[in-house]
Amino acid sequence: MSQHAGTERLDSGLAHAGVRSYVSGFAISILFTIAAYLMVTDRVLPTGPLIAVILVVALAQFGTQLYCFLHLGTESRPRWKLLMFIAMAIIVLILVLGSLWIMRNLDSRMTTPQQEQYMNSQGGI
Repeated sequence: MSQHAGTERLDSGLAHAGVRSYVSGFAISILFTIAAYLMVTDRVLPTGPLIAVILVVALAQFGTQLYCFLHLGTESRPRWKLLMFIAMAIIVLILVLGSLWIMRNLDSRMTTPQQEQYMNSQGGI
């Protein structure tokens, strides 16, 4: 009976640590989102550096979500979760790059020479 009570205490402690991780991860993610939004709306940097800073903020938010929500790297046997994450990342990369490739190809096939000349004269898109 005393062993069962100890297990309940351990489970409630783990649940409390999980809630703390979720809340802190959510707060940090919101801060990253607000920071990125304000940098874009206030135009604090020129376009090139702004894109680089936004990418860094996005990667930081991604890392925060992996650590706080998916608990990647905090478990005792991370090998399977890491392999599944890598497989998922490869699939998402294929989907995103394939979609961009298809859209670029369709855009180049649907643009007439007159439209292309006009876009080049306006500074390009």
